[in-house]
Amino acid sequence: MIKSMTGYGKSSLAVNSREYQVEIKTVNHKYIDVNIKIPKMISYLEEDIRKEITAKIKRGKVDLTIGFENYSKDGNHVRINTSLAKMYIENLRRLAEEENLSSNIEVTDISRLPDVLTIKNELDENQIRDELLSVVRDSISQLIVMRENEGAKIFEDIKFKINQIESKVQEIFTLSTGLIEEYVVKLETRIRELLKTEDIDKSRLMQEVIIYADKCSVEEEITRLKSHILQLRNLLETNEPTGKKMDFLVQEMNRETNTIGSKANSLEITNRVVDIKTILEDIREQIQNIE
Repeated sequence: MIKSMTGYGKSSLAVNSREYQVEIKTVNHKYIDVNIKIPKMISYLEEDIRKEITAKIKRGKVDLTIGFENYSKDGNHVRINTSLAKMYIENLRRLAEEENLSSNIEVTDISRLPDVLTIKNELDENQIRDELLSVVRDSISQLIVMRENEGAKIFEDIKFKINQIESKVQEIFTLSTGLIEEYVVKLETRIRELLKTEDIDKSRLMQEVIIYADKCSVEEEITRLKSHILQLRNLLETNEPTGKKMDFLVQEMNRETNTIGSKANSLEITNRVVDIKTILEDIREQIQNIE
């Protein structure tokens, strides 16, 4: 079944004093375009996340945003730059002596000075990876469900419109088969009026009919249209991304329809050509949102 390129998914996880939030959304795009916003401390996982996305989504503009908080004490280490702290103390005491200031220096004062204290978080990368990717997969699954639901609506709409086109094509075929007979009658009548005689050169008449039939015949175009309709129906049923192929088929159908309109010397056929072109334009707009 076809899928829409529009979708949204959101998932979260709280485990081992770590919190993950993943939000993903997709919109129409000619190709696959993935944009990932990820905190710097876990940016090493970006490529793994990209692979998860491209394995499930083949077309569309994808925006994925990740939120991550680590409240766990595991892996957190406080480090004191002792040599730097001593330098601060030595220089502050010298300044106090030179300026006759109090040299009552508290350790808390020193700890607030730049680079004296550093907190290093040594994450368990494999564990973080497994936890985050599980949330990413869940959000992608939600997104795909939405794309499938939207795709089902598009499927029904296009299927209905294909049936309309098929009906119009059959009407054109029926009308076109009567054009030659109608032309023969009109031509005979016109010749009799011009020559004022009932004697008509049948061989000459047949030559004119053959020339006319060749010019106005739309049999080949109708055959190709029917073939394109069958292919379009088959593409609707496949689980593979088909948006580009369907767009190409609609262009070809439009071209064949234009040819019929230019060849058929009939107002009734022209009206049906206009109807088909209108329906094809509606289908083309829908196809722009198919993966």
